[in-house]
Amino acid sequence: MSKGHRIEEIPELPLVVEDKVEGYKKTKEAVLLLKKLKAWNDIKKVYASQRMRAGKGKMRNRRRIQRRGPCIIYNEDNGVIKAFRNIPGITLLNVNKLNLLRLAPGGHVGRFCIWTESAFRKLDDLYGTWRKPATLKSSYNLPMHKMTNTDLGRILKSQEIQKALRPPKKKIHRRVLKKNPLKNLRIMV
Repeated sequence: MSKGHRIEEIPELPLVVEDKVEGYKKTKEAVLLLKKLKAWNDIKKVYASQRMRAGKGKMRNRRRIQRRGPCIIYNEDNGVIKAFRNIPGITLLNVNKLNLLRLAPGGHVGRFCIWTESAFRKLDDLYGTWRKPATLKSSYNLPMHKMTNTDLGRILKSQEIQKALRPPKKKIHRRVLKKNPLKNLRIMV
């Protein structure tokens, strides 16, 4: 994953859990769920990364910084926010209000997301598919891919592209160091 998440032991991606998780009210239940899903290693990474901020931000109530952990995406809040809010690094998002800066912090795509089942099912209604438009948004169609083949390295090395490119310039320009004649008497002669 792009953000360096510890997901080696995760059983499957995307990770979808049942809807009873939305009813969790205690942090103890949330921690137990993360340990069962083998996602606790990602939280331990967040604990290990907690450190003091450099600079004047310490005086402006931004004292501690830490890495990002998993993102929990839910459909309905029946206590899920209270259960997960005290675990460091976790971000909670409602599926109706998905935020690109939360899903890809710093513009780096690949955040580890844990979806509830109802939130995952609602995605097709919210954003539609390539075959049918969205039902919960007015006149929204899922954009088509810009590239049909995503193997960019193979495309760039193909003969069609290489014929269109100019050959690389291999002439080496040797520059002579200009010496100061006032300091170097050999240049004056």
